[in-house]
Amino acid sequence: MTDVTAAPVTTPGSTATATARLLAEAAGAVDAPDLVLAVSRNGVRTVHTGGSAEPGPVPRELTAYELGSASKPYAGLLLARLVAQGRVRYEDRAADLLAPGFPVHPAVRRITLRHLLTHTSGLPGLPADFYPQAVPRWSTDPYGGYPADRVVRAFLRARPRHRPGTRWRYSNFAVSVLGHTLAAATGTPWEVLLHQQVLAPLGLAATRVRPGPEGTDAVGHRRDGTPVPALDTGGFTAAGAVRATPLDLLTFLEAHLDGPEPLDPTLNAALTDVCRPLLRRGLRHAHTHTLTWFHHPSPYGPVLFHAGATLGQQAFLGFRPDTGLAVAATATRRVHRADTFVATAYSLLTETP
Repeated sequence: MTDVTAAPVTTPGSTATATARLLAEAAGAVDAPDLVLAVSRNGVRTVHTGGSAEPGPVPRELTAYELGSASKPYAGLLLARLVAQGRVRYEDRAADLLAPGFPVHPAVRRITLRHLLTHTSGLPGLPADFYPQAVPRWSTDPYGGYPADRVVRAFLRARPRHRPGTRWRYSNFAVSVLGHTLAAATGTPWEVLLHQQVLAPLGLAATRVRPGPEGTDAVGHRRDGTPVPALDTGGFTAAGAVRATPLDLLTFLEAHLDGPEPLDPTLNAALTDVCRPLLRRGLRHAHTHTLTWFHHPSPYGPVLFHAGATLGQQAFLGFRPDTGLAVAATATRRVHRADTFVATAYSLLTETP
């Protein structure tokens, strides 16, 4: 792997030097055409960029990467802010907001916004009729042929497998429905709503839900190094469409770590709300979650994190509230069984003093 190190926002000193060395060592464990490992310690940033491919015209730390499921914390923060503003409530029933008066299964009628976001709605990971159209193009464009109206129809005719609020099952379907529900409740398209309520207030000018100008987006790769087309999420935008530069990812994470005070107190309230432990699942309820983040213990205090993957890219976001540490990582190779990307990024978050 050929590494090119960049630290555009770090400051000199022994701590920064040690962090830069740590990131360089960690990068050696990940094989990807493009790789960025970025750390913020109480606002002091260190960024390592590298990979097996030659750098492109735009520096890797300023290139937008597909976040896949790591988009969900953005959806969660949006919901939390709308709740803080009094525009919706966590207990609001999604079907009532999305299609008032439409006849649905009683279990669907009970699904709330909180259920959708916390993967406790009883809905499957994807709609049952998603797969026939997706399988023939599974490695190129599985989502693009399933638009927003189809996601909504699938929800309204769904038969949840479990009573809402009783089981945890990860669901791109549910979070996508949340996005369409919030758009309906506010009369604002999801992309506009996310920009108004989250991206613009946090200064995330390099974060978006669509591909940017030519040359500004990272190109994903299959395991064999073959490039893959840019992701089209179809009607599943809220669950996985966010693209962001590593520097914007750090800004997003720093906002959860008592960063610069947002002007609007509802954003402060939302940032607090999404960090609060909310539910437990698994054997002996060992796994803790907030509204949007996986929540694990570490020797240095709790860590909150979320990973994501698309057809040819991966992302990891995490932070440690007690010590002001944030880790953002991106790579342009599809996840595979022996992949080390998430484990490497997670170790930076949990094992770094």
